[in-house]
Amino acid sequence: MKKKIIAMNASIMIGLGSILAAPSVYAESISNLEKQKESIQDKRSGVESNISETEKKIDNLQDKQMTAEDQIAAIEAKIAESAKKIDAKNAEITQTKKEIEALKEEIKVLKERIAKRNEVLKERALSFQETGGDVNYLEVLFGSSSFGDLVDRVGAVATIAEADRDILKQHELDKKDLEEKQKAVETKLASLEVAKAELLEIQKQQKQQKQEKDALVKKLKQQTKQHEDEKMGLEEEKANLAAQEKAIKSAISLEHQRLAELEAARKKAAAEAKKRAEQEAAQAAAQAASQASQATETKKQSTSSGYSAKSNSSSSSSQSSSNVSQAPAVSSGTFTRPSAGYVSSTMGERWNKQHAGIDIAASGTVPVVAAADGVVSRSYFSSTYGNVVFVTHSIGGQQWTTVYAHLSSRQVGEGAVVAKGQQVGIMGNTGHSFGQHLHFELHKGPWNYSKSNAVNPLNYINI
Repeated sequence: MKKKIIAMNASIMIGLGSILAAPSVYAESISNLEKQKESIQDKRSGVESNISETEKKIDNLQDKQMTAEDQIAAIEAKIAESAKKIDAKNAEITQTKKEIEALKEEIKVLKERIAKRNEVLKERALSFQETGGDVNYLEVLFGSSSFGDLVDRVGAVATIAEADRDILKQHELDKKDLEEKQKAVETKLASLEVAKAELLEIQKQQKQQKQEKDALVKKLKQQTKQHEDEKMGLEEEKANLAAQEKAIKSAISLEHQRLAELEAARKKAAAEAKKRAEQEAAQAAAQAASQASQATETKKQSTSSGYSAKSNSSSSSSQSSSNVSQAPAVSSGTFTRPSAGYVSSTMGERWNKQHAGIDIAASGTVPVVAAADGVVSRSYFSSTYGNVVFVTHSIGGQQWTTVYAHLSSRQVGEGAVVAKGQQVGIMGNTGHSFGQHLHFELHKGPWNYSKSNAVNPLNYINI
């Protein structure tokens, strides 16, 4: 009897020892969660800083783009001005060519006039050669019928001589005028052609400058688009980190609650153990007398209790099986399979991009379950993920994040505490998806936009 009491006391102490040891485990878990929360806060601060830097880059690019567009507008105005000047020069050139054509007609008439004068002068020269160039004034004198006729004859001779001199003088003036007009028009035309060529070269350079500015604006727009996409990714990462921080806080609260419950259980167990030890010491004699009958009764109760537990277990198992008949069985490992179906795509490069998880495909209504115990950090609709659920897990002091994407519907909201194997949604084809499947990601640490913490789920889950 004494040995039995000692054994019972030893059993109680072992149970108390395990209860007493548990708070340190929970305290360590809380400490790890606090560290994870601080790490997430640091990352959020870093992401916010990156968002601020990206916004500055976008503003800078937009300023450059506006400057370039203003320069393009100024260049276009110059090109338009150059085009007007070229049109004006073309009009001047056309007018000058018309003047040249008109001058050609004048030259033609002038040449005919000069030719006629040349004929007259030739006749004068021939007459001069035949007479020797001397005027026989006696013939003029004696051939006159009167003094008046004499005066007329002398005047006529003088007039003819003066006319010859005028013809020669006009002949020289016409030739000089012709030469000057030809030279002036040719100079003007050449000057206009040079001016037009210069304007065309200026316009060519302006068009080249515009092409360069157009290319610069296009490049700036592309860079702005890249930074805007990056900013969107960073903002999504910031939102996820905020949600993860909230989930970690919830997990810390749960750990504190468990720790409080454990402390209460420890005190209750210690009190019960002390009371039981006192009762056993006081009733040692009475228990010795009724040991046989008590042993028999205890055996019956144990058998009945075992049968009842077995029956309840069987009923519960049957009921559970009925509830998750289309869901995969919950495995005993760290993570369980998230849905039924076959792996249609593995982790790795796909379509020149990194596929950060695996795809599990199946037809019909397929439940999607949590891969491990955790807290839902995000539950929302994404343009790429579609209906998506993020779950944050704390396992052995290590933070994990699982992602369930392209769901047709979500069964849990942000902040919900989920158990391993608990349904979180239905497999679907939402977001950037081609055919019904579950896109499942596993991250050792928090999720981030670059998905640098992603690990291959097939290395942790038997699918």
